[in-house]
Amino acid sequence: MTTKTLEQSNSQPDRNLWFAAIKPPMYSVAIMPIVVGSAVAFSETWTFDVRTFFTFLAAAILILAWENLSNDVFDAETGVDVNKANSLVNLTGNKTFIFWLGNLCLALGLVGIGAIAFWQQDLTVIWLILCCCAIGYVYQGPPFRLSYQGVGEILCFFAFGPLAFAAAYYSQTQSWSVTNFAASVVVGIATSLILFCSHFNQVHEDAAVGKKSPIVRLGSQRAAQLLPWITGSIYGFTLLFITLGIFPIWSLLVFASLLYAFKLCRVIGSYYHQPEKLTHCRFIAVALHFWSGLLLGAGFVLGG
Repeated sequence: MTTKTLEQSNSQPDRNLWFAAIKPPMYSVAIMPIVVGSAVAFSETWTFDVRTFFTFLAAAILILAWENLSNDVFDAETGVDVNKANSLVNLTGNKTFIFWLGNLCLALGLVGIGAIAFWQQDLTVIWLILCCCAIGYVYQGPPFRLSYQGVGEILCFFAFGPLAFAAAYYSQTQSWSVTNFAASVVVGIATSLILFCSHFNQVHEDAAVGKKSPIVRLGSQRAAQLLPWITGSIYGFTLLFITLGIFPIWSLLVFASLLYAFKLCRVIGSYYHQPEKLTHCRFIAVALHFWSGLLLGAGFVLGG
């Protein structure tokens, strides 16, 4: 009985580490542009291709898996993750395997995007996603490593905002939309917010290897003071676009996600000087991203 209890207690941290390394909740970053972009397409054109939607969803998840896996490899090369227990490279001890597993995910994801282009007889979606992949590489990959210069949030905004939304909308309609672009701004900010918040708990490690994240550049206190303004812009832009008649009134559903916005700002505002207590704050940001995106998409469907 005692042995069993000890085995269970020892295995629990391992499961937690693997969960943190794989980061299942983070995949909402890939899912929401497809969901909301397709919802906008449906509200404007009453068009919804189920096969395209689920193919795109699977491809987006695979491509994000490539980015996460390759980022672990590239961070292992710079030493920024040397003390990070939930790094897949550290957990497996096999950087080469993680690198090629990531490349396999990328290849499979691009096969899915290629299938959509084949069905449409149009290469536009492929070009848009290749632009997203290029941004994903220069974000962390050598010799660029632009995230180390503090511009990761900007790259993240464009890759998972305007570009991903344009691809999702185009995959359903083979056309463009101002409304879809406006929606991409709201979700793009929420996506960049996840990355911004993920730096608070590793500010000392980032600074030690010369990674100039926004938290390193601004300092934890000023970054925490800026956070409510960034978070508030999600709701400010939503109100602006409703006022301009770009969003339907049902988009006000987004405000139901304020619970997570307040929680995120409160936690980081209280513990910005204690980074060890902010390990999980990124998951609050993920919840904010998920619910604000899902509610925005629902608003378009209901208001279509």
